[in-house]
Amino acid sequence: MGDMTNSDFYSKNQRNESSHGGEFGCTMEELRSLMELRGTEAVVKIKETYGDTEAICRRLKTSPVEGLPGTAPDLEKRKQIFGQNFIPPKKPKTFLQLVWEALQDVTLIILEIAAIISLGLSFYHPPGESNEGCATAQGGAEDEGEAEAGWIEGAAILLSVICVVLVTAFNDWSKEKQFRGLQSRIEQEQKFTVVRAGQVVQIPVAEIVVGDIAQIKYGDLLPADGLFIQGNDLKIDESSLTGESDQVRKSVDKDPMLLSGTHVMEGSGRMVVTAVGVNSQTGIIFTLLGAGGEEEEKKDKKGVKKGDGLQLPAADGVAASNAADSVRASLVNGKMQDGNVDSSQSKAKQQDGAAAMEMQPLKSAEGGDADDKKKANMHKKEKSVLQGKLTKLAVQIGKAGLVMSAITVIILVLYFTVDTFVVNKKPWLPECTPVYVQYFVKFFIIGVTVLVVAVPEGLPLAVTISLAYSVKKMMKDNNLVRHLDACETMGNATAICSDKTGTLTTNRMTVVQAYVGDVHYKEIPDPSSINAKTMELLVNAIAINSAYTTKILPPEKEGALPRQVGNKTECGLLGFVLDLKQDYEPVRSQMPEEKLYKVYTFNSVRKSMSTVIKMPDESFRMYSKGASEIVLKKCCKILSGAGEPRVFRPRDRDEMVKKVIEPMACDGLRTICVAYRDFPSSPEPDWDNENDILNDLTCICVVGIEDPVRPEVPEAIRKCQRAGITVRMVTGDNINTARAIAIKCGIIHPGEDFLCLEGKEFNRRIRNEKGEIEQERIDKIWPKLRVLARSSPTDKHTLVKGIIDSTHTEQRQVVAVTGDGTNDGPALKKADVGFAMGIAGTDVAKEASDIILTDDNFSSIVKAVMWGRNVYDSISKFLQFQLTVNVVAVIVAFTGACITQDSPLKAVQMLWVNLIMDTFASLALATEPPTETLLLRKPYGRNKPLISRTMMKNILGHAVYQLTLIFTLLFVGEKMFQIDSGRNAPLHSPPSEHYTIIFNTFVMMQLFNEINARKIHGERNVFDGIFRNPIFCTIVLGTFAIQIVIVQFGGKPFSCSPLQLDQWMWCIFIGLGELVWGQVIATIPTSRLKFLKEAGRLTQKEEIPEEELNEDVEEIDHAERELRRGQILWFRGLNRIQTQIEVVNTFKSGASFQGALRRQSSVTSQSQDVANLSSPSRVSLSNALSSPTSLPPAAAGHPRREGVP
Repeated sequence: MGDMTNSDFYSKNQRNESSHGGEFGCTMEELRSLMELRGTEAVVKIKETYGDTEAICRRLKTSPVEGLPGTAPDLEKRKQIFGQNFIPPKKPKTFLQLVWEALQDVTLIILEIAAIISLGLSFYHPPGESNEGCATAQGGAEDEGEAEAGWIEGAAILLSVICVVLVTAFNDWSKEKQFRGLQSRIEQEQKFTVVRAGQVVQIPVAEIVVGDIAQIKYGDLLPADGLFIQGNDLKIDESSLTGESDQVRKSVDKDPMLLSGTHVMEGSGRMVVTAVGVNSQTGIIFTLLGAGGEEEEKKDKKGVKKGDGLQLPAADGVAASNAADSVRASLVNGKMQDGNVDSSQSKAKQQDGAAAMEMQPLKSAEGGDADDKKKANMHKKEKSVLQGKLTKLAVQIGKAGLVMSAITVIILVLYFTVDTFVVNKKPWLPECTPVYVQYFVKFFIIGVTVLVVAVPEGLPLAVTISLAYSVKKMMKDNNLVRHLDACETMGNATAICSDKTGTLTTNRMTVVQAYVGDVHYKEIPDPSSINAKTMELLVNAIAINSAYTTKILPPEKEGALPRQVGNKTECGLLGFVLDLKQDYEPVRSQMPEEKLYKVYTFNSVRKSMSTVIKMPDESFRMYSKGASEIVLKKCCKILSGAGEPRVFRPRDRDEMVKKVIEPMACDGLRTICVAYRDFPSSPEPDWDNENDILNDLTCICVVGIEDPVRPEVPEAIRKCQRAGITVRMVTGDNINTARAIAIKCGIIHPGEDFLCLEGKEFNRRIRNEKGEIEQERIDKIWPKLRVLARSSPTDKHTLVKGIIDSTHTEQRQVVAVTGDGTNDGPALKKADVGFAMGIAGTDVAKEASDIILTDDNFSSIVKAVMWGRNVYDSISKFLQFQLTVNVVAVIVAFTGACITQDSPLKAVQMLWVNLIMDTFASLALATEPPTETLLLRKPYGRNKPLISRTMMKNILGHAVYQLTLIFTLLFVGEKMFQIDSGRNAPLHSPPSEHYTIIFNTFVMMQLFNEINARKIHGERNVFDGIFRNPIFCTIVLGTFAIQIVIVQFGGKPFSCSPLQLDQWMWCIFIGLGELVWGQVIATIPTSRLKFLKEAGRLTQKEEIPEEELNEDVEEIDHAERELRRGQILWFRGLNRIQTQIEVVNTFKSGASFQGALRRQSSVTSQSQDVANLSSPSRVSLSNALSSPTSLPPAAAGHPRREGVP
């Protein structure tokens, strides 16, 4: 089914629908067109056509209360007629497509052409072949049949190219397969609550059918279209479909339309599902986009890298594509991005994708301040630290390689021509041309091989393998990674802002203290000691004024604790009712949800929840519960021991706060106040005037709820602090509770210099007189801040943004944030790494996050840090190994070619070395498992170079050893081993033992150096933990075995001649010398070697002069685009230089800034850097960018972002 394209899927449904339309009272078409209406139009249409929503339920043969019967045949029939709730994914790339993509690599293409020319020439025997006068170098005894074997080299090169291509394609293929697996896991994990046969059940989103009655609540992401039947205070964020960031209030009589892919921001309710899958609003947009899958890969991860300087039609595509964009994100729930951009897409697709990207900023969870969101989004587009460093390094290495190979070819050609035509004064005879051409082709092949070896195409591969491997393993550690680069960014984290409830604590609430009827009970009171009237009020207040989806169920196993379902705080209160030997079920059945008169649901502003019911005598009663200090302020009476209300004055309140609430809070308890208020039946109060309604309450009781700290958290926090990561707690709780828990967790230690602030105080300190937030004020606070209590979601966002933007420390801070609520979306998006809770988290939070913690546990974050650091180290290990080989191979090929007219390492041998170095080594070194020792060092930070001085010392040290030995072997090897010299051999001479020994020694040294490369911080024991990594052992031994086969049986294709045992022993002995030499290098203190430079540094944005910055942007972007295919191509020079000149000129003249940006093809990801430049001519722009309110959204951000011409 998954493979069907959307259109087939669609037409099939159409056909079914026409034949079956009669079985239900309405067809799929009718329902679909109904769902396209909005607001009042829809209400009118429902009235005219169906009567009301109840009638639609009847036509769909479902009951608003009982739901569907849930029998298999009925569900099947509904799927047949109305379709299934899933959108068929895009077909994965076939293996052949991946092979074709791998073949696009320019270096490989050049090699192929060279090999084919060489093949062609070897079959062409011109008459002049026998002519002695053609070329001096062609002397020497040629065996019969040797000349015939000239084709072998060409064939061997082609064969090895095929090998490289297959390996690359296979890697891509397995990577894609992994992502698909991961994706389906994410999709399966998404469940939704529906009512079937009167039972509330959770089913996977794909199982939802038309006619289902779904229960929706705060934080849900709607999985299908439907009509609102009943509920309270439901507000929906429809920005993903309409682009309007205001929340839309839903009600049965004004706007009952609920659309898939939109977010529930407040309230709860029930809906009847009317359209699913491709027929839902989201699905329709997908179908328009051609099965949606196309842009998925490009989205989120890399910004649009298509269509250089594409100008967008401003308005028309915008709404649709924006909708599509966010909808895609929601429905497909964050497809794992995979770098493979499908390069053969039509222009329209590109525009669509681009439009979708441009519009991204509208999709944010909070309504206000569009400009800020734009920044947050741009922030996500920034390349990850590691990618930036690697791209830059790869560009540098590639350039060097290109230069070296060009020089090699030029020297070879010049030497040959000068030697033949000038020194020996040979005439150029026409019959000799093919022979000369053959020489030139050979030189060209040598040049290309130098280039192939120099270009580290294993780099992107190593990164991918390392990340993919880590992601797979992190699943076992309860980290579900949604964005690959988050995994490595986590290793650099310097700060974690964590929620308290559920992350640091177990999220199992129990009432342990109570203040009822003037008595403060330190444990659960005896039911007989509480007045009967008070008891009745208390039970009613708790049972009715809580979500009816919250329940306490009997334990699953004997002796376990009762199961808590729904909101945990409410579960704690219901548990309190049960502990008082009362029962809440009868109260609820007597007052079912439909009868509730009005509900004020909990939100972060109210910090309380209230429910109004109609009493038998037509009067009203409102029950209220919420944070004690907030509800008590609204109380003017309190129930006495006799159950009668008595006056409750402000001074009584202050006393109560001191005597009851603060002691509770200092024990780390959350205090909740339960209250009520009676209203007369006439005149009916104005329910919308909240301030008057939520006042004059009568306090029933105050309870202290304990949420114990998770046992493993203190240890996890200690590990973080040891690893140089500051943990801060951001919570909505009372400051005393928060401080008590922070001490239990070890976030603060008594006697240290730290700050615990409340949200109000925090805001007062960071804002100036005008109420604007000032960065330098934040800088005064955040380094010492450990606990932020009573904080709103905006405070959390402000804090995260303040820490990230701070230049207070020499390193830019890398911040991780945990969140579970819908309101945490902005902070999760803004953070460098956002962790969402897998169990307690809402869909909105999960979608804004980078990593989902499947067990909601803080200690899993520590695991993520460990894996992140491991990725970074794996890449460094690989680099250390790779660069040693590169340096040696290039120098050997270059000097060899210049001195002896022929590279000691032949093309095919180079390709083999390249294959083991790049592909196998990246596998071996990138899959080292992490160890606890990774947590003993400080984070690397943003501007620490990839190649430290220790690594540089290792690279150069080993290169010196290898070069010394290889040149010794090259120039005096024949004397040492008493064999024929292989230097200056004629064109098709047989392979010599001499050169075989050089090749073999070279490979042996690499093998042993691979073991050295396992340690990058100068440790002595390189074998430490080697058997914990079976992949590494297999690869080293496997490479060794293949090497034996190549040398002994490779013959002509590999230019090898079999070696004797003693020669083998020498090669291995020299190889083993690497390990000894490694110890010698480790003894030299790095601090002595001042001349060593570090490489692969990401310079800080502020320090780069403009022109350079733009060149960088351009370079990185080109390289980045090619990196997408796992290979780096260096043949973009001309285009780049033109652009650079244009950009530089533009900057000099200070002329059309937008023009320059437009030319600079896809600098979306760097747009921030441009904003950070602060040269006088563009002060206006950077100021405009930094002030969030001064600009209309379209002008802010990036000139190209909105398609402004």
